[in-house]
Amino acid sequence: MNEEMTLDGVLADIAARLDHAARDRRAAMHMPVVGTADGDLRIMVLRACDPDFTALRFHTDARSSKVSLIGCGAPVSLLAFDPEAKIQIRARGVGRIETGGAVADAAWDQASAYARRCYLAEGGPGTPTPAPVSGLPAEVEGIRPTPEQLLPARENFAVLLVTLTSLDWLYLAHNGHRRAKFSRGDAGSPWQGTWVIP
Repeated sequence: MNEEMTLDGVLADIAARLDHAARDRRAAMHMPVVGTADGDLRIMVLRACDPDFTALRFHTDARSSKVSLIGCGAPVSLLAFDPEAKIQIRARGVGRIETGGAVADAAWDQASAYARRCYLAEGGPGTPTPAPVSGLPAEVEGIRPTPEQLLPARENFAVLLVTLTSLDWLYLAHNGHRRAKFSRGDAGSPWQGTWVIP
């Protein structure tokens, strides 16, 4: 980062990093920490950052506890860090779950067979088991399932969409850190930014 940083430049940097993270599985921010209102945290794969930088998309199991917690709208937070660039992004927004409709159907269609296989688990995430197991049926564990084998998985698939309402960008620098915060009332409003002391 250069010394002539601007708030517009920082906002563009956030958008570029999240967009890159959604498209490149090797990107440092590809798997951010996602938090829900109950204080629970988990690593999730960032699947999409829309072109207008209004929403992020993640995939989840429709049977997971966060699905019922988030439902049609609940607070969601995100933490991503790029150790090479020394940049941390914290974000907050409103999450919603979609199990059907155009967005969920398109996400399902774009998912690989191996990604879809996760949703064949015989119990929902967190189901107790007597031994360490994947939960997958034996006939699909360790293989690429056929389209026919994957048919039952679709009912367990959901997308988490997070509409961002606040951003916190931190750049760690030897000569002094830099930090900026942004907020907006809703996805249709422009971002309002300010520099803050790190």
